[in-house]
Amino acid sequence: MDSSNNETTHEFPLFKVYKDGRIKRYSDRFANGGQDLVPTGLDSKTGVQTKAVVVSPKSGVSTRLFIPKINGPNQKFPLVVHYHGRAFCIGSPFMKVFHNFLVSLASEANVVVISVDYRLAPKHALPGAYEDSWAAMQWISAHSNGQGPKPWLNQYVDFRRIFMAGESAGANIAHYVAVQASVKGLAGPNVIESILLHSYFGGKEPDKMIDYLYPTSAGFKDPILHPEVDPNLSKMAGKKMLVCVAEKDWLRKSGWNGSEGVFESKERGMGFFY
Repeated sequence: MDSSNNETTHEFPLFKVYKDGRIKRYSDRFANGGQDLVPTGLDSKTGVQTKAVVVSPKSGVSTRLFIPKINGPNQKFPLVVHYHGRAFCIGSPFMKVFHNFLVSLASEANVVVISVDYRLAPKHALPGAYEDSWAAMQWISAHSNGQGPKPWLNQYVDFRRIFMAGESAGANIAHYVAVQASVKGLAGPNVIESILLHSYFGGKEPDKMIDYLYPTSAGFKDPILHPEVDPNLSKMAGKKMLVCVAEKDWLRKSGWNGSEGVFESKERGMGFFY
């Protein structure tokens, strides 16, 4: 066996890159022969139905829908648009850890959840994940007039009550999409609130992994990673925000004029709820 096949060019805590261009992620949707993936269908315990929907045949970006019990044809549900975390480079709403969390959310909160399976870096460098996520939000928006490609969404989602949510890198993406929803305009949906769980934004020190995942970033001047420098931050859609942090996380002030609630988990590390 040619030992040069195992030579690496980059190694990070979540993945490594081989000299021949292969990428090995230490935890992803294809790990363990796909055993961590959950098929769509009915969850017998909660009654939540899940469906997979391709948003863009060209890119292959898809979503997973989590649908609570329906009690009648005229029932309308609030919608949570969710973006999964794990540093932009691993994870999927099809994985058990995210699937189970979102089934519980749909059941307990009685909401529809659409979780976006954006393409992962470094194979698809940032800002690709943001572009995929914004495109998915535009696809969702197309249903708000009742003429979207998925009749079920047209009928059962209340587009007057939209919540943007995510954890870690997903919270970063949710924040980005909420800003774009206002700046670029999103006809129809009314974003009420953003729910940011252990948000992953750029820190005060350089991050070598992010530099590799996002080679075109402007660094500390990049508004995607450092929202405090974003001139459009005050325009972010929604009037409320829930920010959940671990005890050692820290927040920065911004020019946003909405109402913010902060929940701190004592003696916990970032992403402990996975």
